[in-house]
Amino acid sequence: MNVNQILEQEIKDSELSLSRTQEESTYKRDLKKRIELINWVLENMKNPDVEICSVLESRMDEIIIKIKKTDSIFELDHLDSELRILNWIIYQVCKMRPKEENLANLAYRL
Repeated sequence: MNVNQILEQEIKDSELSLSRTQEESTYKRDLKKRIELINWVLENMKNPDVEICSVLESRMDEIIIKIKKTDSIFELDHLDSELRILNWIIYQVCKMRPKEENLANLAYRL
C-alpha cells in the first residue's frame, strides 16, 4: 500500500465513522478536521514542486506558535487536535523520505 492509498483509506474510514456519529462532539470535530487535512495533503502531493514534508513541518510549526500564544483552553484543545492529526500524517507521508533525501544529498556531494 502506498502513501496515497493509506491516506485515501483513512478518509474512507473517517467518513464512515463520521456518518455513524449522530451528536456533535469533539470526536466528530476531529474526524472532520482529519478528513480536511488529509485532503489538503493529497492535493499538495499532486504538485511535484511541493516539498510536502517541509510544508507539513511548517504548518505544524505555525500551530505550535499559536499554541504558545493562546490563553484559551478551548482554542488550545482545537489546536492540539490538529497538531496530533498532522503528526500522524507527517509520519505516514515522510517516514521514508529521509532515506531518499540522504541518498540524493550523498549523490550530490560525490
